Amino acid sequence: MAEPFPLQPSLWHATAPAAAQTPPLAGDVRADVCIVGAGYAGLSTALHLADAGVAVVVLESHEPGWGASGRNGGQVIPGIKYDPSEIVSKYGPEAGEALVSFVGSTANLVFGLIEKHGMDVPYRRAGWIQGAHTPAMVETVKRRAEQWAARGVSARFLDADAVGRLIGTDRYLGGWLDPRGGGVQPLAYARGLARAAQKAGAVIHGQSPVTDLRRDGGDWVVRTAQGASVTAPRVVIATNGYTGDLIPKLRQTVIRPNSFIVATEPLSDNLAGTILPEGQVTSDTRQLLLYFRKDHENRLLMGGRGPFREPRDAADWAHLERVVGKMYPQAKGLRFDYRWCGRVALTRDFLPHLHEPEPGLLVDIGCMGRGIGLQTAMGKAMAEYLHSGDRTRLPFPVVPITPLPLHALNELYVSAIIAWYRLTDGGMKDRAA
Repeated sequence: MAEPFPLQPSLWHATAPAAAQTPPLAGDVRADVCIVGAGYAGLSTALHLADAGVAVVVLESHEPGWGASGRNGGQVIPGIKYDPSEIVSKYGPEAGEALVSFVGSTANLVFGLIEKHGMDVPYRRAGWIQGAHTPAMVETVKRRAEQWAARGVSARFLDADAVGRLIGTDRYLGGWLDPRGGGVQPLAYARGLARAAQKAGAVIHGQSPVTDLRRDGGDWVVRTAQGASVTAPRVVIATNGYTGDLIPKLRQTVIRPNSFIVATEPLSDNLAGTILPEGQVTSDTRQLLLYFRKDHENRLLMGGRGPFREPRDAADWAHLERVVGKMYPQAKGLRFDYRWCGRVALTRDFLPHLHEPEPGLLVDIGCMGRGIGLQTAMGKAMAEYLHSGDRTRLPFPVVPITPLPLHALNELYVSAIIAWYRLTDGGMKDRAA
């Protein structure tokens, strides 16, 4: 596969506060826990372990937040793909309700950490809207809102008029509003987690790609490309969409499509008042969804799938630029200042997977496009498990590493679907004349 798209062209790289100093690992060291990957999951694990007095070393191939954590749409959305009733049906009343509580609290954790640690992170918590694009999906989001409302969330169903007023377009037949959601500058948040983890005592080394992982008695030796290594009794792998071949067959357990985003020039006050006027973030009910919001500089962001391969030129983002014009005719003619992309890790069952292939080796993979909240919370849970040894602290069961059957064909299939998606501008039809 070609080299991953760089971080620098993104809006987030242009507007984030300076990164913390994370020099490469220069010599052999020992730790209680070594974490591979400095995204939300790895950094949250490090922060919560360090807060508990555990000696932690984090190794990152580039810099903290370089992967999906610094490239996503910045939408903090609680929950997972499944509704509460589906979770309870899958896991049973007791474990199911505990999991519902866990996934429902993920956004609270993100905003709580930003406040607790005084992070320099632009954010707004006005809620998340999911727009329904078909009559069947209107009924789905109505049930979804009702189920969360029954659990004490101030969620509400939106009819076509209400969703049109809040989103600023007539493209949706209904929707629901979850007040727990919001938007952050995602790279700023990753860098804030890194600084908080360092302040708590964690040591983070960037530009330190891990090339080898092996047992040495009761310890693991984690070796980097420079030749320096970390020796620790416990290791966490938190590489998600940028997972390589360090753990045999792990990469074949997920599909890793590229998610593409464009950002316009800052909107005028008059135009901004017609597009998401109350500041919610939003995504819709399409299988290959569209997600969009305004950032802290009043730019309009539009995200969706792009080619499975790495991008070649600006044409690879053209479908999203057309979507902006279809969604918001008043925005036609706006200049697009930023175009970037990053990989999402999707599991077959659309749940995050926890693996423990050998004692002392814990793997977390699968962000499902909700990584800001979900992986922050997964990091906290993994830290509690590693510190206590109590597996019940983990919200999801530990499962075997099981590669997708015919993984390469799965990727080809997804690539073909994405090609159709791009040709049809995200499945968005032109308005009737």
